[in-house]
Amino acid sequence: MVVNTTHLGGTATDVTVGRVSHGLMMMGSTPESTDEVCFASIKAGVDALPPGAKMFLNSGEFYSKTWGPENLDLLSRFFAKYPEYADKTFLSVKGAMVGMTPDCSLENLRKSVLNIQSHLGPYKKMDLYQPARIDPKIPIEDIMKNLVVLLKEGHFSHIGLSECSAKTLGRAHAVHPVTAAEIEVSLWAYEPETKNVIETARELGISVLGYSPIGKGFFASKSSSADLPAGDYRTHWERLKGDNLAHNMSLVSALPQLAEKKGVTPAQLAIAWVAALGPHVIPLPGSSRATRTLENCAAGDIELSAEEMSTLTKIAEAAAADVKGGRMAGGPEETLLWG
Repeated sequence: MVVNTTHLGGTATDVTVGRVSHGLMMMGSTPESTDEVCFASIKAGVDALPPGAKMFLNSGEFYSKTWGPENLDLLSRFFAKYPEYADKTFLSVKGAMVGMTPDCSLENLRKSVLNIQSHLGPYKKMDLYQPARIDPKIPIEDIMKNLVVLLKEGHFSHIGLSECSAKTLGRAHAVHPVTAAEIEVSLWAYEPETKNVIETARELGISVLGYSPIGKGFFASKSSSADLPAGDYRTHWERLKGDNLAHNMSLVSALPQLAEKKGVTPAQLAIAWVAALGPHVIPLPGSSRATRTLENCAAGDIELSAEEMSTLTKIAEAAAADVKGGRMAGGPEETLLWG
């Protein structure tokens, strides 16, 4: 299988990546996701790409059940075992969180990037760095200036943002080109501000990383929180609890039938819709297994007719107006969205 590709934005327009990227958040977080299983998942996505293209990998300084660097340590082991894959991947890492609070001071950003690289080890350098949330205490212009200082020091090659509003993205890009903006984009998350970010990014030549395109996995095979393993972080999210989840699943109840008619899986159809929002929109599903990684990648090759796109967009717009429960667990995290 050889999958479609696209180009990144900002300062990375010369970088070709897979049409669908690979989120690593859940890797190593369950007993089943051993190094062997996770490594096979990463390799499968990379090996499906044509020569010269890179797999966009998305990690975090805090991707673990303990809010620690276990995900980065796993990547370090991967690149130590398979150093030839370093140049075949484009690695983005989110950081600069102190607990649940973003700190985008130069001091903390430098601490963050040094910590990330120390855990990644010598085989792979971070390609793109993203503050995980916009620090409300510091003007975005100053945050970007801090990031440029670290960029010039050589800690990473490109700057990204996460959970930013369209206005913030425009102000940031005026200081220095932003390569990618990471926001949630799915049939459950297509609010007016989502559209604004996608359009602003298109106008400015910035990539959009659309995370959770399959509704935290629920568009694929899960129908209730009981389907989640014990301790799974998703059990804390109001959108995925009890009556809220039952209602929200009803909003996308047509998805399985539409997918069957198309001859694809519901997850693939959901990913394909996100990709069809524009060539600069790159779906960011997560996967710890090679079979799921290949299924996700294949979704980037699905072409939607105008009628199919219209039907799915209507579902997304109706869901945005009627979905119940916040996107996060509530509390401080929820208030930091759309910085």
